[in-house]
Amino acid sequence: MFDKICLILLIIGGLVWGGVGLFQFDIVAWLFGGQDALLSRIVYTLVALAGVWCISLLFRDSTEAGDSDMHTPMVGGAD
Repeated sequence: MFDKICLILLIIGGLVWGGVGLFQFDIVAWLFGGQDALLSRIVYTLVALAGVWCISLLFRDSTEAGDSDMHTPMVGGAD
């Protein structure tokens, strides 16, 4: 469950950075009163910590992470 929360935070962070890159618009700063506002800094910090946590997903066995269906062979093969 914690892994999914971290992945959701990273998706939100990716969308925020997409908005900054494409439209020069930071929705977190807009919602919470600027980049220096306490709530904005909390959101940025939570996203960063989620990113650090998700690094561990790269090094885990897929069955340990709860993705046991990743090693299920495809039926019919890939054409």
